[in-house]
Amino acid sequence: MKIILMAIIGALAAILANKGVAVFNDGLRPIMPEFLEGRMDRKALAATSFAMSFGLVIGFGIPISLAATIILIHSVLLATDIIGTWAPDGKKGLAIAGVVGALWGVGIVTGLEFIVKLFKLLPVNFLPSLGMVGTPIVAAFCVFPALTVAYQYGFKKGGLTLLITFLVRQFIQYYGKISFETSKISLNPEGMALLAGMIVMLWFASREKADPNAASVDLVSLFAERVKRIRKNIVILAIMGGLVAAATSLLILAGDPISLNLIAKQKFTEAALTAFARGIGFIPLVATTAIATGVYSPIGMTFIFTIGILMAGNPVVAFVLGALCICVEVALLTFLARFLDQFPGMRKCADNIRTAMTKILDVALLVGGMMAANAMAPGLGFLLVVGLFALNQTAKHPLVTMAVGPVGAIFVGVLINILYVAGLYLPVAAK
Repeated sequence: MKIILMAIIGALAAILANKGVAVFNDGLRPIMPEFLEGRMDRKALAATSFAMSFGLVIGFGIPISLAATIILIHSVLLATDIIGTWAPDGKKGLAIAGVVGALWGVGIVTGLEFIVKLFKLLPVNFLPSLGMVGTPIVAAFCVFPALTVAYQYGFKKGGLTLLITFLVRQFIQYYGKISFETSKISLNPEGMALLAGMIVMLWFASREKADPNAASVDLVSLFAERVKRIRKNIVILAIMGGLVAAATSLLILAGDPISLNLIAKQKFTEAALTAFARGIGFIPLVATTAIATGVYSPIGMTFIFTIGILMAGNPVVAFVLGALCICVEVALLTFLARFLDQFPGMRKCADNIRTAMTKILDVALLVGGMMAANAMAPGLGFLLVVGLFALNQTAKHPLVTMAVGPVGAIFVGVLINILYVAGLYLPVAAK
């Protein structure tokens, strides 16, 4: 089922990109109308897509997937953007995109499993230590609402949000066990702290109203034909959303590194809450770019990952709910655009959410990579990961910052096996 599902997802995503119906890369979406309306040829579009996405697949998606043995969606859909845009026009192009996309979907599953099995055969098995890459993420992610508030409303309000987050976490840590006759419910401290921070963040954002005297542009009226184009493809978009939700429910896919690591630790409630928070951050970006370009995202506003996590082990239900979720999103596009015009604080908040998440991930994954590398090789691990991080800042084509920790940890794991064979390394357990 896993291989078949990933083959269909890969094929369908590549076909959607080839037809210009949906692309995953947020930076590519605004460029698609240039091609669809004849101002850019296929070669230029393909080259742009490759330049935007290839480095992220190799340097970000695959290393993070390896660290948790769950596939980060970026590994699949950034590649299918490239495949779809490189395939020619017409039925021949659709067939090529579908076949190559399916092969990529299968390859990413079987390849990841093969690499994990290969690592286990090495003289020094570093996979248990590699799992530590995600250790700081759970606690660190609770900070993102406070950082979002700080970006938008200043240090003092950000500090107040962090204080509330901290107090809720500590209260739940010691008083979060609720008894019902013979059963007990234990609330998760990090999950409740994140929820508290999000409530404060949204409260600040909702207080900022639009200026009634300011001139505004009605995006919906301006791009009515492009909205119709998205709605015309609602069935195929719904199927795509359902498939991704089903794959998430089977613990094959995850939408972001944070929920991926939480899923790997079987913390499904926290993972769902994280995925939901990320979805809120993507509403303005996906809604406004979709209305302005007539091109949607194959995963919509990312809420399908929340559904998949909550429906873990129930792929059929996840598929139905995921498909319905995409239908609701498309139906609400015009409403969302007008709502965001009335509450500019929410729109700004969403932009700052994405920035804050990226900053938190940069730090958490770097620290996690250092912890994992140091567990494999005390002292040497810190040296190499910090060295790679510092040198990466000077590179002509640097890795995205959040990829340095996982890539560095994998590098250390491979290196200590080479050193072991050369007689220059003794496993930690044997010392």
